[in-house]
Amino acid sequence: MTQIAGQQSIKFDKSAHIISAASIVGKKEGEGPLGKLFDLVGEEASFGENTWEEAESTLQREACQLALGKAKLLPTQMRYVFCGDLLGQLIASSFGVMNFNIPMFGLYGACSTCGESLSLGAMAVSADYADYVMAVTSSHFGSAEKQFRFPLEYGNQRPLAATWTVTGSGAFILAKKGGHARITGITTGKIVDYGVKDSLNMGACMAPAACDTIYQNLMDFNRQPDDYDKIITGDLGYVGQTILIDLLKEKGFDISRVHMDCGIEIYDRETQDTHSGGSGCGCSAVTLAAKILPNVEKGAWKRVLFVPTGALLSPTSFNEGQSVPGIAHGVVIEHC
Repeated sequence: MTQIAGQQSIKFDKSAHIISAASIVGKKEGEGPLGKLFDLVGEEASFGENTWEEAESTLQREACQLALGKAKLLPTQMRYVFCGDLLGQLIASSFGVMNFNIPMFGLYGACSTCGESLSLGAMAVSADYADYVMAVTSSHFGSAEKQFRFPLEYGNQRPLAATWTVTGSGAFILAKKGGHARITGITTGKIVDYGVKDSLNMGACMAPAACDTIYQNLMDFNRQPDDYDKIITGDLGYVGQTILIDLLKEKGFDISRVHMDCGIEIYDRETQDTHSGGSGCGCSAVTLAAKILPNVEKGAWKRVLFVPTGALLSPTSFNEGQSVPGIAHGVVIEHC
């Protein structure tokens, strides 16, 4: 029996179970609304390292170790690790997971990498290519600003549409059975480019891709928005959320009642100076681990559509005047 669903989706005959999840964040994230839900909150942004990049690798390494400990598994039991980050050549991931000595797939989906890693991990487990796999991603405010925008010492003025890169890492272990949450389907996103060139307005860049993936998921699975307890985007923020809801209404779907955005959830708009909300690979990953999965595991949410969103730019493409395409990957997670 085929597992192919519609044009872009897979409906798994054998679901991959999420048997453990871990979240580590920085001090600013720990001071936000989800602060008490994270496994570990760092007291200083360097996490004891000499550079932002080394700090981000430490985030990944510690998140993986926590996830393994929760699952009572060893690195040698992991068939593969699917990992990625925002930095050039994925250096946060390669230096972060290197000493675990696990066969590695390095991924770049920008801020959608959590969805990409979970999708590929679920495919591997469902197809019997692995008993256990790990999916991990991260971002760090300091390393992202240094690479994509301005050195922190520059003290540049941030526009109100800008989002704040989350300092954090989320790690997940997938298996054939166990736990109380499972991945029952995925919708792989396409690159969508509306010609937006404002690299500080991530919400506007990524909302069209989120719209495309959510719409295709509803079509491929023959569902309505209310068939999900929550439709959760990764890091659109307040600006992107408004655009997404309007775009989907044009396609005949109103998700306003069930929509949630990790970038909105992770910071307090009134007390934290983060403007439109949060972004970065770590944004959706730590929110999934700390808030979304616990609600699914206890049955408060029976089925959610998790849609991390990414902006596919580099310093080179931006400086050469290119637009900022977006991509979003949908993961259907259900209580079991």
